[in-house]
Amino acid sequence: MPFLSWISDDKLVPIISGLLLKAQEAQNKASAKFGKNVIDPFSAIFEMSGFGLSLDLWLKSESTRQAQKTLQNHIGEFHQNILGSCSGWENMKTGNVIDLVSKQHKIVAEIKNKYNTISGGKLSDLYYSLEHLVMPKTSIYKDYTAYYVSIIPKNPERFNKAFVPSDKEKGEKCPQNDKVREIDGASFYHLVTGVPDALEQLFNILPEIISLSSDYNYKKEEFEQLKEFFNQAFGS
Repeated sequence: MPFLSWISDDKLVPIISGLLLKAQEAQNKASAKFGKNVIDPFSAIFEMSGFGLSLDLWLKSESTRQAQKTLQNHIGEFHQNILGSCSGWENMKTGNVIDLVSKQHKIVAEIKNKYNTISGGKLSDLYYSLEHLVMPKTSIYKDYTAYYVSIIPKNPERFNKAFVPSDKEKGEKCPQNDKVREIDGASFYHLVTGVPDALEQLFNILPEIISLSSDYNYKKEEFEQLKEFFNQAFGS
């Protein structure tokens, strides 16, 4: 029996194990480069005293923080890979104007891991980029709907609405266009898969697949706390 009904195991498992490998590589690189990066000694001394850390704990924390910054860059790509492996969807890979395309549903999408991945001043640039994809008569995506997807929204609420960021140069909001929309991650997973709780299903099977791909096993109480983090981010 497959892990999930909406994506095959032969696509799902390599994506998860691949991200796990990138996490391990990020940690190894951070440890190897730790002494080569300039350390702020003022920050270090106040973090140790203010946070109650020994030097060993601070060194481990700082190394993990540096590795975390690298890993965060791959999380949005993880969701892009998962969604782009669903039936009727194409992953455009990194370096393209957009991340996902569905000719079947006439949708293009730009995936960002968190609502604040793009600074407010640049949201209008994204708006006009998406608009330029779906509005010109000469575009291959003419009459498609373009989505700006924030996997983790600012508030744990579902939404699928017109994307109308502020255009600071013009001093007003971008024109409302129902073909240019913004949507939260859980709602977009639903849109792509047809399964209302697809994102939660994905989260729930991660510990099992990770344990098969590594030596790490989550304790029950650990995953219960992680699930609470999920509920706080996406709503229970």
